[in-house]
Amino acid sequence: MPVPGVALERLGFLTIGLFDGGDPGPGHQTTLEVIELGERLGFDSAWVRHRHLQYGISSPVAVLAAASQRTSRIELGTAVIPLGWENPLRLAEDLATVDILSGGRLNPGFSVGPPRHWAQVRGALYPDTGDSEDFSYERVARLLRFVAGETAATLPGQEGFEQFSSRVEPHSPGLRSRMWYGGASLASAKWAGENGVNFLVSSVVKAEESDDFASVQLSHIRAFRGAHPAGPAARVSQGLVVIPTDSASPAQREKYAAYVAARTPRTAAPIGPERLLFARDIVGPSDEIAAELYAHPAFREVTEVAFALPFTFGHEDYVQILTDMATKLGPALGWAPRA
Repeated sequence: MPVPGVALERLGFLTIGLFDGGDPGPGHQTTLEVIELGERLGFDSAWVRHRHLQYGISSPVAVLAAASQRTSRIELGTAVIPLGWENPLRLAEDLATVDILSGGRLNPGFSVGPPRHWAQVRGALYPDTGDSEDFSYERVARLLRFVAGETAATLPGQEGFEQFSSRVEPHSPGLRSRMWYGGASLASAKWAGENGVNFLVSSVVKAEESDDFASVQLSHIRAFRGAHPAGPAARVSQGLVVIPTDSASPAQREKYAAYVAARTPRTAAPIGPERLLFARDIVGPSDEIAAELYAHPAFREVTEVAFALPFTFGHEDYVQILTDMATKLGPALGWAPRA
C-alpha cells in the first residue's frame, strides 16, 4: 500500500479526448499522440473517457484500436463505457477484436444504468424497445459471459460452406481478467467484488455513509475487496484529477490555478438528489502533491492510479503535465517508469 517508502506499482492517466465539433480530426489525432507520449514516458496505462452527443470520445473502442497500432507496451483502458448505450454481444466482439490487435493490452471499464438524459435520447437510441431494455447489473453480466466465451447462441456449426461458433468470436482468453467496473456507490463496489471484476474508484461518488469524499472512496475500496474472491489482492485503481506544476510556465500555473478554483466549490458538499460528492483537484509541485496523496486514506489502500487530465487544456499543457507526472510525481511516489 502506498505510504512513504513503499512504491506505487502502476501509474496511468485518463483523457476525455476533447475535439472541435466543426473539425474533429485534429482532436482525435491529439488523443493518439498523448497516448504515444504516455508510452514513451513509461506510463503503465492510458485510459479514455466515453462521451455521447458531446465533444469528447464517443467511440473509445475505435480510438483504442488506432492507439493499439501506434503503441506496443502501454495498457489501454476505457473509463468507462456506459452499457446502457451498448448491445453486450456486439460490444464483446469489438472488445475482443481490439484486445487481439493490441496483443492483450485492453482493459475495458464499464458501468450500468439508464443512459444519461434518457428522456431526450431514448427515441433515437431505442425507439422500439425503450420500455423493455434492461439497464440493471444483468446487462454487465451478459457482457462478462460473452467475453468469457460462454455460449451466445445455438448455431449449426457447419452450414453449407460457412462455419459458425456458439461463442462470441474472436475470443481473447485473457480479456475477462482485465474487465473493470467503474462504481460510485457501495452497491456497485460490492457487485464488482462479487462478480470478480477489477474496480475503478470514481472521482465522483455518492455520499451514502459520509459527507467526506476520501472516507466514501475508502469505504468503496474496502467493500469491493471484502466481496471479491481475491480479497486484499483484488485490483483497484484510484481516480483523481492531479496537476503537477514542476515544469509549468507562469502562464500555465495561473491557468491551472484558475481551473481548480472554479471547480472547487462543487466539492464542498453533496450535490443533488443523488448526493454526489466530487473529488477536489490537486495542483502544485510534485513533492506537495505526493504529501497530500500519502495523507489520503483511499490512496493508501491502492497500488495503482489513473490520474485524470483536465478536460479543457491544450496539447502543450498535457505534454507538460504528463512529463511531470512521469519524471517528478511518479518517482516521488516510489514509482519507476516502464522500459
